[in-house]
Amino acid sequence: MQDEIARQILAELTRLSRAVESLAPARLAENDFDAAQCFVWNAEAAHLAPVAKPNRIDIGLIKGVDHVRDILVDNTRRFARGLPANNVLLWGARGMGKSSLVKSAHAELAAEAETIAPLKLVEIHREDINSLPELMAILRPATARFILFCDDLSFDHDDTAYKSLKAALDGGIEGRPDNVVLYATSNRRHLLPRDMMENERSTAINPSEAVEEKVSLSDRFGLWLGFHKCSQEDYLEMVDGYAQHFGLETAHEDLKAQALEWSTTRGARSGRVAWQFIQDLAGRSGQRL
Repeated sequence: MQDEIARQILAELTRLSRAVESLAPARLAENDFDAAQCFVWNAEAAHLAPVAKPNRIDIGLIKGVDHVRDILVDNTRRFARGLPANNVLLWGARGMGKSSLVKSAHAELAAEAETIAPLKLVEIHREDINSLPELMAILRPATARFILFCDDLSFDHDDTAYKSLKAALDGGIEGRPDNVVLYATSNRRHLLPRDMMENERSTAINPSEAVEEKVSLSDRFGLWLGFHKCSQEDYLEMVDGYAQHFGLETAHEDLKAQALEWSTTRGARSGRVAWQFIQDLAGRSGQRL
């Protein structure tokens, strides 16, 4: 009888123990900085998910932005070698290779032998900007160097996440870790919609001060690299570069005529439009890219 009661008590204690364990928060996954060159930040799990095959192209295929390309590569090279480097805001026209340039510059510099430590690229999503302080705390003690990359960064009305970004860039008592730099892309030079800035200016007691706090966000980026709409010549150079790289055998004049017709139907000329044309051409030709 006593044995039966003991077994029942043990079974009940086991059940209660499992119930309590199920209420405990999930164990956070460990971050392995050696798992890959590129990572995606998962804010909810505080985990850097490795990316086995990053989506990027050879930096030589990015045409029409030679000046800003050289500036970005030089800044990244200094950072990779342990020298002072700036946070970078790449802003301007859509489809001109802002995000592609960041990923390609990382690949270019990560392969150089003069880097003082492995160079990693960490993508952080716009909606996770509030978790930047937590991410930087994880990266600070690491020996590797990290480029934090936020694509299509901007802030709308009633969005206060920009305050976290300002503090993470160079504010706070700790400041930005020496092994971290932030690269962001945006269609907006000041990361905020123009009507938002004009509204605050018109309704404030001191209009200049009302706008200053918002505009000061972009001032945290030491480098502003502008991307402008490309000319027809630049567009055709992009198409030619892609065609030669992937071995698409099409007569030059025919390639030019088709590329111009494609851009006309799209109503735009950009690196993205050139790439979309190349994909269409390769598909029609039965060739793989």
